[in-house]
Amino acid sequence: MAESTMEQRSLDGWHKPAELDLSNADWRSSSQGRGDVQIAFVEGFIAMRNSGSPESRSLIFTPAEWGAFVSGAREGEFDLT
Repeated sequence: MAESTMEQRSLDGWHKPAELDLSNADWRSSSQGRGDVQIAFVEGFIAMRNSGSPESRSLIFTPAEWGAFVSGAREGEFDLT
């Protein structure tokens, strides 16, 4: 994905780019390689993608958004299976 100059402002004050260059991202699998989700840490943001379709668009989180997502998942708010 090409880096874009368009930015979005999130609720926690971070300026989140519309797209990050993920071409050199170090993707890590969830569930010790058995999961369907991969994450990468890029330029202070967290990217998440479907490991079965790595060419599809990734979700980009600020650190605060990622923390809220993980907290919600731990409390059962999200079905991660």
